[in-house]
Amino acid sequence: MVAVETKAKQEKRQIMKTQISIKSIAIAMTLTALLVAISVQAVPQTDKSLYERLGGVFAIAAVVDHFSDAIVENPIVGKNSKNPALRNWHTNNLGRLPGLKFMRTLWVCEVTGGPFKFSPTKPGKTHLGLEEAHRDLHISPAEFDEVAAELGRSLDFAKVPAREKAEVLAAFAAHKDEVTAGYKQK
Repeated sequence: MVAVETKAKQEKRQIMKTQISIKSIAIAMTLTALLVAISVQAVPQTDKSLYERLGGVFAIAAVVDHFSDAIVENPIVGKNSKNPALRNWHTNNLGRLPGLKFMRTLWVCEVTGGPFKFSPTKPGKTHLGLEEAHRDLHISPAEFDEVAAELGRSLDFAKVPAREKAEVLAAFAAHKDEVTAGYKQK
């Protein structure tokens, strides 16, 4: 009889442990659901895309227009550049600049989450890849950095807020290896 009581007590203990485990899991799930609900409320549900925060296609086109004109005049990467390919482009191909501004605007619109789609004239490895479009210009990492600095100045000229400026520059910087793929160190 003692052995039977011990077995019954063991079964009862096991049932109690199972019930405690189920209650613990239920409490943990409830707390998790509560934390998720609180964090969802803390994050704005209507966070706009970078494209929208920049002001859309017209605001982006204005920045691209200023940026493109500034690049032509930039002493490091423009018409007086020490890089012969950049110097040649900025002195002999300016008739293509309006089209380039259009393509740059489409590219920025797509990269920032806008509704417009960029269609490259010289496709890279990815849809937004820039390596083939820039390969023949032999752009060095330092020249890329100067172009990024010029972009920063154009964003400042347009009074783009700091958060959006940082996001645009980060999106641009993400393509540095592609843009400098044609550079050969001397």
